[in-house]
Amino acid sequence: MNHPEAPELMEFDIPPLDESAMDRARERQDQLTKPPGSLGRLEELSVRIAGMAGDPTPSLDSPVVVTMAADHGVVEEGVSAFPQSVTAAMVENFAHDGAGVNALARTAGAENIIVDIGVAGDYDGNDRVIRKPIAAGTANLANGPAMSREEAIEAVEVGREVVADHAPDADVIALGDMGIGNTTASAAVTAAITGADPADVTGRGSGIDDEGLDRKIAVIRRALADREVDPEDGVDVLRAVGGFELAGLAGIALEASSRRIPVVVDGFITGAAALSAWAIDERVSHYLLPSHRSVEDGHDVQHDALGLEPLFDFGMRLGEGTGAAVAIGIYRGACTALREMATFEEAGIPT
Repeated sequence: MNHPEAPELMEFDIPPLDESAMDRARERQDQLTKPPGSLGRLEELSVRIAGMAGDPTPSLDSPVVVTMAADHGVVEEGVSAFPQSVTAAMVENFAHDGAGVNALARTAGAENIIVDIGVAGDYDGNDRVIRKPIAAGTANLANGPAMSREEAIEAVEVGREVVADHAPDADVIALGDMGIGNTTASAAVTAAITGADPADVTGRGSGIDDEGLDRKIAVIRRALADREVDPEDGVDVLRAVGGFELAGLAGIALEASSRRIPVVVDGFITGAAALSAWAIDERVSHYLLPSHRSVEDGHDVQHDALGLEPLFDFGMRLGEGTGAAVAIGIYRGACTALREMATFEEAGIPT
């Protein structure tokens, strides 16, 4: 799924997993003071992270959660239970540590980076917010492309810059989102890339009723039918039906992968961003880590396409990076057990 035009637009050098580091991590797992396999899935997760980091005993001591916000013109179609003004209000809330992702990122010991990549409304904010808006929200994807190809590329590059300028020393980056109307764009992106029927990947988002759900599905069907979309070109999908925050998060995933930084995918919105990154460069999938299973329709379709298996199902659907923040603790625990448990020889215990 690499595209001839992609290298002309952006250069990615995503390395393969380090097989030597993974082999050494597996060897150490077999020597730790426990029955083989008794830590279950945590063991394989630590081995996979070892391959990502290129370190047989990786640590996740510098986690970062990036919450990227933007607005969507498609809210004009009545696809959300909340008005567009909520996006700006929530960015203000993030800036003052009042949101769910703020609390859960703190719990995980993670820095929470807030990025405005296209918020339409006004907010006071503070220096917590990195302001890199492409425009004041996307165009209404029901009536035409959500953005130009140039804007899609610019948004991906913003994501790359966020990693390079604000999280170069992170050892794991979790993806988070905010944007009223973004479940519509995410469902459209998911349907475009996976070929799934829009009805199978479109949910209630912020809590729309049956009539609103039917309207939302119809909008996505019309958008995908009205314009040509290349499902193997993530930039083209973002251009046609995406969102600025989806493109920016795709850029974060791509840049982090090129630096051997594991990327934790949150819910349905960041899943669509991860799919977009995968459609730009499929090698990014080696560096993606799952978190929870969202109640939003279509999340399982995304997981299947990306080869991910959720860690937990807590009935979450908030977004923001909340599920990914919870998952950081699990990944940190897996790596700490691998690194800090004694081997049988170190403990003087006969095998």
